Amino acid sequence: MIDLRRPLVLASASPRRKELLESAGLVFEVLAPPPAEEEGVDPSLPPVESARASALAKASWAAGRRPDAAVLGADTVVVLDGEVLGKPADAAGARRMLARLSGRGHQVLTAFSVFVDGAARTRVVETEVSFRSLDEAVIGRYVDSGEPMDKAGAYAIQGAGGGFVDRVAGSYTNVVGLPLPEVLAGLAECGVLAVPGGD
Repeated sequence: MIDLRRPLVLASASPRRKELLESAGLVFEVLAPPPAEEEGVDPSLPPVESARASALAKASWAAGRRPDAAVLGADTVVVLDGEVLGKPADAAGARRMLARLSGRGHQVLTAFSVFVDGAARTRVVETEVSFRSLDEAVIGRYVDSGEPMDKAGAYAIQGAGGGFVDRVAGSYTNVVGLPLPEVLAGLAECGVLAVPGGD
């Protein structure tokens, strides 16, 4: 278990982010912002700025409710040809996304914001991911499994969707939903984690 100098709040409903932080030995509270908190993010922003604004909005919302805590907010987007691929609206949308990703490379961007004592530090981590070629039958079976339906880009690298990936350049946990080494470093820089050998 990692020593924390103050309470930590995860401003996210993502079970994947929760599992990643738990795997690092952190003890924290989950306070998930309502979807309306993200509606104020300008959809015309470039992908990096959109992710950054969303992560900051989530962290700010939770910090307003837990000013005594350090708050971590994050947003992950999948980008293909400069276009953000969000969560599919339905099975047909998931099939279209996966067909577009087939045989190609794309970027996964996760912005995370650490909000402490009214100030926030936000960082964006990028990972390059390449897919092998997928035929319609493979895509159909995967969509029928239901796994893609709440995932950005319509796949989960930590699930069956990992079988579609032939290369990852950068942080694997970033693709899952949180770049864990960078997040731990960010918490340490903000004085949230008690660093061994530190004051």
